[in-house]
Amino acid sequence: MSGLIGKKIGMTSIFDASGKNVPCTVIEAGPCIVTQVKTQETDGYEAIQLAFDEKKEKQTTKAMKGHFAKAGTTPKKHIAEFSRFEKGHQKKFGDVLTVEIFIEGEYIDVVGTSKGKGFQGVVKRHGFAGVGQATHGQHNRLRAPGSIGASSWPSRVFKGMRMAGRMGGDRVKMINLQIMKLIPEKNLVVVKGSVPGPNGSYLILERWS
Repeated sequence: MSGLIGKKIGMTSIFDASGKNVPCTVIEAGPCIVTQVKTQETDGYEAIQLAFDEKKEKQTTKAMKGHFAKAGTTPKKHIAEFSRFEKGHQKKFGDVLTVEIFIEGEYIDVVGTSKGKGFQGVVKRHGFAGVGQATHGQHNRLRAPGSIGASSWPSRVFKGMRMAGRMGGDRVKMINLQIMKLIPEKNLVVVKGSVPGPNGSYLILERWS
C-alpha cells in the first residue's frame, strides 16, 4: 500500500467522457516528505512515515524539530504512516512525493474524520421514524425513542441499544473512489463522489497496488 496525505478543498462537478455531470471532491495532496523509514530490524514492521503541510517552528516541540531536521525538512502539521511502497519504489529520508504517484482513472481509498454533529436524538442519529402521527392522545412523542427493554428481566439495557448520543467525529473510510482528474502543478486530485470531513480537514489517500 502507498499513498499521500491531503487536505479537503471542497466539492465541484465535472463532465465525464460520456457527457454526464459528475459530483467530485477536490483534494490538495502533497507534496509529502518522507520523515522516517521503519524496517523489520529496527521497528518490528515495515512502513514509511510521511509529513504534510507547513507548521510554525514556535508551535513545534524540540523533539519533533529534531525529528524533522533528521529528514532535512521544516516542521509539518500532519504525520501518517503507510505500508512500504511497492518493490522497486523504496523511499529514503527526505524524498518528496507528489500527486504524480497516482494515475487518472484509477481507484483509491480516502480516510478522514467525519463532521461532528454533537448530541443527537434517535431520529437523526439512527433514522427512527418516530410515532408518525400527532392524533389519538400522542403528546410530544413524535421523536421519542420508545421502549429500550423489558423491566424485571433482564433489568438492564443490552449493549448496542440504539439511543440518543454523540454523533459524528468518527474515522471513516470511503473505498474505491475514482480519480477523475489530476492537476500536478497545483498538487490537486479530483475524486468522484464525496469524502468525510469539513473543508480544510486532513485526509489520507491510499492506493492499493
